[in-house]
Amino acid sequence: MRIILVTGPGGAGRTAVAAATALVEAWAGRRVLLVSADAASATVLGDGDLPDGLRIHRPDPGADFRREFLALQTRLGTAFDLLGAAPFEEAELTELPGSDRFALLRALRDAAAGDHDLVVVDMPPLPDALAVLALPEQLRRYLRRLLPPERQAARALRPMLAQLAGVPMPAQWLYETTARWETELAAVQAVVDAPDTTVRLVVEPGPAATDALRTARLALALQGVALDLVVANRVLPAESADPWLAGLTAQQHEHLARLREAHPSVHELPHLGRDPRGPEDLALLGAVRHDAHAVDAPGHTVEDRRDQDGVLVWHLPLPGAVKGEVSLVRRGDELLLAVGAFRRSLPLPGALRRCTVTGAGLVEGDLRVRFTPDPGLWPKTP
Repeated sequence: MRIILVTGPGGAGRTAVAAATALVEAWAGRRVLLVSADAASATVLGDGDLPDGLRIHRPDPGADFRREFLALQTRLGTAFDLLGAAPFEEAELTELPGSDRFALLRALRDAAAGDHDLVVVDMPPLPDALAVLALPEQLRRYLRRLLPPERQAARALRPMLAQLAGVPMPAQWLYETTARWETELAAVQAVVDAPDTTVRLVVEPGPAATDALRTARLALALQGVALDLVVANRVLPAESADPWLAGLTAQQHEHLARLREAHPSVHELPHLGRDPRGPEDLALLGAVRHDAHAVDAPGHTVEDRRDQDGVLVWHLPLPGAVKGEVSLVRRGDELLLAVGAFRRSLPLPGALRRCTVTGAGLVEGDLRVRFTPDPGLWPKTP
């Protein structure tokens, strides 16, 4: 199953592009699911006839929050009783900020478990989309640090302690809830990390387009998510007798040239002279290739250079990064990597855990971290 995550700066037309992509592929005979929490998706699709192969799912963050909160409240009911807390009723629950991110992640997990040929996800604007994609791994790391799985080794004693105390032990509820969250987050992260999951960036050619592309490439590479296409939306006709329109067109094409210099796969969609609405308008945008190969497909590799200079080199692709904004720190078996406003904790491959960091350099978007084997830890050759 192919999953395309469509995002871009606010107002660039990502919802229309996501709908057009899903519609064109459904017309081609594929079973397509369009996931969109944006209310504008209903307006874009309009009231026309949609192909039988197209299904639409609109996550409901409010209902998702209420369902999850009430389920958690039920599981922790005894603990709340001990604390004297009054439980909430469904009618008085209002969703908290950020609940829309969790609803979207659950929708993505559920969509990947379906029998569709293609899933197109209308993601939030670029900054929020990048935060959503990083969320599962970040939360899993917090859970492992705050509630290590090893601490559950003594859980066989908890039933006996519960009988002595007369009530279930809170630690048991806590670990059971943590295990459930870990399972759900791992399922979502598996979808995000899958090789058939790619991001499609929608921009309107203009001064902010190249900055958005650089931000997306850098953040996605850091997270290990592939970028396939850059969709240049609302491109004006190349020739016009109107001087005012000709000036705008010339400016757009200057920015298009910069986009093509920064990324080799840019797909242009025409400006319709109006906001697209209904299947007929979406068809005019033309087909946006669903099978585009990922141009930025980040992969971490370890180069063995022990025979040449006694080190192993870990290659981490960071397209568009500059030296002054990159920092890294080793902490135990993790490498804490920060690039500008983005950061990630990378588990070290097994071989590098027995080494010490002896240097790093950034060469044309490739961060090369040098590791020297630790004689006390490295296997000795006979």
